[in-house]
Amino acid sequence: MTSLPTDLCLRLAPYHPVFIEGMGSYDERQPAHVAGRIVEQLIKHWAIKSPGKPLMIMIQGDPAAARGISAITPLVANDLGASRCLVCLDNAIADYHAENADRKNVSLELRYSQLLHHLPGAQTDTLKRIEWAVDEELDAKNQRRKALGKPQLEDYFRSFALLQEVTKAACAALCDGVTVIHTSATISEFSVTSFYTVGLALNLVNAADMVSFGSNGCSDSVDPL
Repeated sequence: MTSLPTDLCLRLAPYHPVFIEGMGSYDERQPAHVAGRIVEQLIKHWAIKSPGKPLMIMIQGDPAAARGISAITPLVANDLGASRCLVCLDNAIADYHAENADRKNVSLELRYSQLLHHLPGAQTDTLKRIEWAVDEELDAKNQRRKALGKPQLEDYFRSFALLQEVTKAACAALCDGVTVIHTSATISEFSVTSFYTVGLALNLVNAADMVSFGSNGCSDSVDPL
């Protein structure tokens, strides 16, 4: 008798997923300074709204770098004594994504397609709602870029925005909640991070689970495009 394949996503259920979203390697700030601020804000948040489970830092395939999100998340994980879970796009969507991902101290690795099965409600309908909202936001951003004389956002923005929002929505449903924090107080309107508004607007991420980075002079206003 052939055994059924194990749903690796279920290994997330005993954890509280933590999402840290922000700039990539073009972030010029010292990672230790940013990580320290994030840990400080998270601890304050959890003192009021306890996660109630061991923490799992969710990372989404950024290559190892000396600056930016891939340098910040390991520091936060270390300070919090948390495990790390890597979620990548499937090879059929972006064959370079998983190949280039930083896997240091990763205890669980998943693919986008696996998390689709854990979207809340009618999964197909929920995915369609996310895709529609991402496409609407992309169109609005490209219209603003056109007015500014800037080129349209690259095609990959859609895939990575979907990865970001599907992962949060699926984890929120699977683990009964998530925590989300950005690496700065201000988010560039033309960044993948800025698509966080999609999950909030669709009530797939609870606004009470969004933690403010706070205003301390750190800005994410850089537009690398």
